[in-house]
Amino acid sequence: MCVPMLVSTHVETVVLLSHKKPDGHINVKVEFGEGEGKVPLDNIAKRAEEYKPKERVTYKMIKEYIEAKYGFKVHTAYIAEVKRDLGLPMYDAPNAVEELKQPRKHPTAEKVEAIKDALKHFEVI
Repeated sequence: MCVPMLVSTHVETVVLLSHKKPDGHINVKVEFGEGEGKVPLDNIAKRAEEYKPKERVTYKMIKEYIEAKYGFKVHTAYIAEVKRDLGLPMYDAPNAVEELKQPRKHPTAEKVEAIKDALKHFEVI
């Protein structure tokens, strides 16, 4: 099925969604701008913004936030430990190992609270 999509008054894009032959065609004329029967461009921009995916929060961003706000550094292992305890999704690390050489070190209560604050700040929790 081919769906024409008018990008501007000069360009038309056709997207092939299937290899099947279409049953029929529907031509749609859309006029952008202000006035009756026209689609305002501002509304399209607002709706597109709603569907924009959130920026992925990195450990580096979390570490920088904590250092700026609390004045101390946290190790990425501590961030991972807090995320693990909260049941948050974890991404596979390219350098992950099957068995740890040393047992995991647990962060202090102060660092746990700082990490949780950072996760709330970045809307992860």
